[in-house]
Amino acid sequence: MHSTFDERNWLAWLVRVRIFILTLLLAIELAVAQFSPAPVPLRLFISTILFWYSLSLFYVLLLSFWQEHRLQASLQVLTDLILVSLVVHETGGWDSSLNFLYPLVIIVASVLLPRVWAQLVAALAFILYGTVLELNYYGVVPSYCATHPGLKALQAIIFVNLFAFLAVAYLAGLLTAKLRQVGVQLKDTSGALQNLQALHENIIHSISSGLITTGLDGRITLVNAAAQRLLECTTAELLGMPVRELFCDPLPNVESQQTHAEVRCDAPGKFRKTFRVRVTALTVGDRAEHGFVYAFDDLTEIRRLEREVRMQDRLAAVGRLAAAIAHEIRNPLTSIAGSVSMLSGVPEMSDEHRRLLDIVTRESQRLNSIITDFLAYSRPKQYHFAKADLIQLVEDTLTLMGHRMAAEKTGIAIERGFAVRQACVLADGDKIKQVFWNLCENAVRAMKNGGTLTVSVESLGGDWQVAFKDTGTGMTPQQIEKVFEPFQSKFEGGTGLGLAIVYQIMQAHEGKVWARSKPGRGTTFVLRLRRLEAEQHASTPAGANRGTNRSAAVAAFMAAAAGGRSDG
Repeated sequence: MHSTFDERNWLAWLVRVRIFILTLLLAIELAVAQFSPAPVPLRLFISTILFWYSLSLFYVLLLSFWQEHRLQASLQVLTDLILVSLVVHETGGWDSSLNFLYPLVIIVASVLLPRVWAQLVAALAFILYGTVLELNYYGVVPSYCATHPGLKALQAIIFVNLFAFLAVAYLAGLLTAKLRQVGVQLKDTSGALQNLQALHENIIHSISSGLITTGLDGRITLVNAAAQRLLECTTAELLGMPVRELFCDPLPNVESQQTHAEVRCDAPGKFRKTFRVRVTALTVGDRAEHGFVYAFDDLTEIRRLEREVRMQDRLAAVGRLAAAIAHEIRNPLTSIAGSVSMLSGVPEMSDEHRRLLDIVTRESQRLNSIITDFLAYSRPKQYHFAKADLIQLVEDTLTLMGHRMAAEKTGIAIERGFAVRQACVLADGDKIKQVFWNLCENAVRAMKNGGTLTVSVESLGGDWQVAFKDTGTGMTPQQIEKVFEPFQSKFEGGTGLGLAIVYQIMQAHEGKVWARSKPGRGTTFVLRLRRLEAEQHASTPAGANRGTNRSAAVAAFMAAAAGGRSDG
């Protein structure tokens, strides 16, 4: 075991104790001098005490820049013995009541110095004390004693103090050794405990799952690094917070035996996340519960992929259905429309009959429009990929939409938030315009009483992100989940295929599209398309899983770019 003795702290403590004792001695002697005729030389005594004060202040300064603490301890003990002897002489020699200061110095030596040095200090104290008494007895120095004992009494006093000093040195050394041993054991145990605590903290913060502990009142007491990352909050923000306020759904609890559940969480400034949460009681040994432990994992991406798979299945089924029945419906519909057109030319028809024929004509046209959308959705689309600028495509769409809204006096303002001047992608410009138009059309329909349509384009990693944000009525989470499925239109007269076609076009471009919304707070549709520079630097294996048309377009574009460079 290594020593943990801090000599610097002990030396600083010794100075404070010395000053306290000196102040106490000075006060006592001054009080005694007022009420007792004892021949104490006050001026000499006060001078000695003041000199002792000065030495203490000198030791404080010495401690700040001299690092030889063992030598400083020896020096302080030696000067204390000399000054104690001087004070004992001035306060009456063998009549002095201050000879108890010798044992105090011996105890200090036992604490600051090795054990053998404590014995030597006891012997030196005996020599100095005996010298003071002998010099006073034989009159070598002026004596301030009130009594004059015989020689045998003097020798008895000297030898009694000798045994007292040695006993104090022995006992103080023994106790100090035990104290140091216990201190070392305590330090080792404390170090082992800190290592164990650090290991446990490292394990907790290394777990990939989020981990939260709470008290019985439900307030958070510990959060690991994964939980901070998943919840997108700092430890300072989470500690002391009721855990139920973090999630939108009720948490599982131990009492109801429902120890796991899926809950949703609104991350700050981000999308709603889905977590799988498990709860267990926090116990220490066999004692009662002290709180609860919540472990959770992020299922947001898994649930999104599951929804995409379900949507793909539904879209495929709808596409097959549309392809099968569209032609069968269009032929009789054409016949009906032609017959109605001929009937409308009969002069004998009444106004009521003509009104009914107009209704049939309009509904036939509407049904024809629906069938046209069916066929557009179900037929394999031909894409012509080339370099396109998203900023220009968005501007073209917004210009047309702005003229239309001005003519219809919708009261809707358009705001642009373009973080870049040019956003190049490899895409079919006409199809991307169709996507933009459908999203703007939906935004206008959602703002019947006017509002603001905000369109932004920004760079995000290797992608361009385009967002269409309206201030309309918003959507519920259930509507958002099915917004890209066919026949899910919430607008009167809509076929419900516009957003399904948007999703289809974005899939063909290997992009992403999603919506985020809250009822009464508007809706934002977000698109992501791969940047052209990222396409050019994409590795061949990564491009192997892409659509044939797009892969061929990428290869052709890169070959043309390479050819252009070689020609230059």
